[in-house]
Amino acid sequence: MTIRIGDDAPDFTADTTEGKIRFHDWIGDKWAILFSHPKDFTPVCTTELGYVARLKPEFDRRNTKAIGLSVDPVSDHQRWVGDIKETQGHGVNFPIIGDADLTVSKLYDMIHPNASDGPRTANDNATVRSVFMIGPDKKVKAMLVYPMSAGRNFDEVLRLLDALQFNAQHALATPVNWKKGDDAIIPTSVSDDEARKKYPGGFKTLKPYLRTVSSPR
Repeated sequence: MTIRIGDDAPDFTADTTEGKIRFHDWIGDKWAILFSHPKDFTPVCTTELGYVARLKPEFDRRNTKAIGLSVDPVSDHQRWVGDIKETQGHGVNFPIIGDADLTVSKLYDMIHPNASDGPRTANDNATVRSVFMIGPDKKVKAMLVYPMSAGRNFDEVLRLLDALQFNAQHALATPVNWKKGDDAIIPTSVSDDEARKKYPGGFKTLKPYLRTVSSPR
């Protein structure tokens, strides 16, 4: 199946480094970041998992859970997490899904349909390098896909999470490179009369379709 923004995030049951989970139940009333890896004991992914562990306080402040996935069994994950702590300085503090049979990778359309069968290498699973951002309503809010050779920018994942949560809370859009506290954009679906009522402090009209307002505090 193909996953698109706005779709329900497919539910599944899987073994993880923290025990068996049912994904939607595990999310509960929080936001979730699902990010995937093509193989255990791979260099780029090792750095990413360590960095996400370092960011856990930031995710906690945003009512968000992180969960990894790698196309290997949980028994391999358990050995890998020791290397991650040793080399990255942060122990893994979130679950990692075991997906040796590619169930979740296929469910989320992460594996290329032409990937070979049989004994698998990281190259066979090279397309399993995705980030899915999922809201408390269990809908996919954003997706990012990276090649195997380029490490993901989890500072950008955090910035995007801030924007998504801001959009949901205030019904405002965010401009290029937006960060917390920056001016926001009034959607074109809101008329000027409605905007004047909603934002009595005023807003700027650069073009009829481009109106900015100070971010609500």
